[in-house]
Amino acid sequence: MTTQYLSAAKLADLKKELVFLKTEKMPKTADRIDEARQMGDLSENAEYHAAREELAWAQSRVKELEQIIDNASVVTTGATTSSVQIGSTLRVMVKDKEKIYTIVGAQESDPAAGKISNDSPLAQAFWGKSKGDTVELEAPSGKILYQILEIT
Repeated sequence: MTTQYLSAAKLADLKKELVFLKTEKMPKTADRIDEARQMGDLSENAEYHAAREELAWAQSRVKELEQIIDNASVVTTGATTSSVQIGSTLRVMVKDKEKIYTIVGAQESDPAAGKISNDSPLAQAFWGKSKGDTVELEAPSGKILYQILEIT
């Protein structure tokens, strides 16, 4: 698995979720499975099948979280303001509008909030650029020009 870039807050959230799944969710779900088994015929026991599916999901999520945490690299924001990198916040001009983007790891991306994944084409286009640079991105609607006004 590749490096997972995370903020310290996101890493803490993922660790909390992992602890919750291991100490609360999975044991309670296992108890539900045991109770449902005691009800008799498992072939027609919806509660048993639902609990098993829930446990399988939780086990899968635990493995995913463990991999993310094991491969995590905590990003410090504002490390440098000379060029765009992970953790940078950019103020750009695009189509006569100002927009603000923050380059984050894939786990934290939220395009509606202006948080774009470092793996996205837009972030890749900005990568390493400096204040005043113009970035051209090919989109389905045609070429889009972004001018970097500020990097923080």
